[in-house]
Amino acid sequence: MSLVVRAARAWRTPRVFAVLTLAGLVLGALLGLLARIGGVDWLATTLDTIGGLFTGLLQFTVAPLVFLAIVVGIVSLRDLGGGRAAARLGGRTVAWFAGTSLIAVLIGIAIGLIGRPGQGISLAADPAAVEEVGQRTVGSWQALLSDALPANPLAAFAEDNVLQVVVAALLVGAAAYALGEKADPFVAFSRSAFEIVLTIIRWIIVLAPIGVLGLIGNAFATYGSDFVGSLLGLIVTVYLGCAIVLFGVYPLLLKFVAGIGPRRFFSVTWPVLQFAFVSRSSGASLPLSRQAAIDLGVDRNYAGFAVPLATTTKMDGCAAVYPALATIFIANISGVGLSVWQYVAIIAVAVFGALATAGTTGWFTMLTLTLAAVGLPPEVIAAGIAVVIGIDPILDMMRTATNVAGQITVPTLVAGQEGILGRGDDGAGDTGPRQDAAEPEVRADAGPARPEGAASTSS
Repeated sequence: MSLVVRAARAWRTPRVFAVLTLAGLVLGALLGLLARIGGVDWLATTLDTIGGLFTGLLQFTVAPLVFLAIVVGIVSLRDLGGGRAAARLGGRTVAWFAGTSLIAVLIGIAIGLIGRPGQGISLAADPAAVEEVGQRTVGSWQALLSDALPANPLAAFAEDNVLQVVVAALLVGAAAYALGEKADPFVAFSRSAFEIVLTIIRWIIVLAPIGVLGLIGNAFATYGSDFVGSLLGLIVTVYLGCAIVLFGVYPLLLKFVAGIGPRRFFSVTWPVLQFAFVSRSSGASLPLSRQAAIDLGVDRNYAGFAVPLATTTKMDGCAAVYPALATIFIANISGVGLSVWQYVAIIAVAVFGALATAGTTGWFTMLTLTLAAVGLPPEVIAAGIAVVIGIDPILDMMRTATNVAGQITVPTLVAGQEGILGRGDDGAGDTGPRQDAAEPEVRADAGPARPEGAASTSS
């Protein structure tokens, strides 16, 4: 056996892959700091290119993966007890989406009231940043409703409009479910196409240590370790709020509702959360999130439906904790006092506006939607967002990790309530690194992939 083949197989073993990923984080941080401190522009550009290529590879699979996973997942709900069971599962899933969002936004408001980020600070926004904010499409309920329905499904895929892809998938999946046997050829095609996408993702995930090096390196090259002192209060409160949700709320709910302890939860999800933190993409983390839910025992048929749906609508970091704290911060630096009813508006937007976070600009949509609901003047909104937009990548790391943790937690909670926890078959349909078929399969990040039969319905 050649040295290259041995090295490739060793790369894909769980422990080696985990060590390589951690090494990528550390080495990327060191190279990023070197590029920043030493002014090595070519190194910063190289790190940015590596991270961008890796993220681009993952992003290119997001739209087809979400569409196929939801379509196949909806049809698979028939195996869980038919229409009534599917409706009950869907209802409980949405209820948990809203319930955990409510808890997250209340935590964000509480931390904002106690920590008072931005209090006593006077900041002037960069005019160029204000102009950039003005060119973006602000969040609104009208825009949310009008943008949800795809006028051209092909355009939704081409433009990577995840929300429209989700709506199209829900409609197609529901129609296939209603048609039953008549839709079997289409369902078989969707399952086959889904397996093809998963195989491509498996190949991409093998490059995670290199991609992580570029992503974290670019972050350090751009921001270094010297955060802007005037914005440190917002950074600390956002990280604290997300940490309470991620390390406190979710483990407690899982323990008392699903009977899953914190050690087991984090032993399964930690590689996924690390990947989400660095990649800053819930969509790119979707295959790993879905496999983590199955590894926790969620029935794979239900996981195939719930996790992709959660990926686009369940974002406690971007849609609950962050908008609450950023709104309080912007109000404080602008000298505007918020009333009780304005805090109620913040809560309402967080609970009912989660759909607006779908896509890559979700944080911006939710923040502008929240600021508008609170009733702040347009000039205050534009100037405030222009101030915080510069540190958004720093905030987005923790927000995304929290989002992904919630996207795994909610399906697990529902599965525990429905008595379908523990029925998933470990490792099937995995998207992680794998060895040759003759070798024992291994687990790295989300674990190894195993061939599935035609009846596979996971996402």
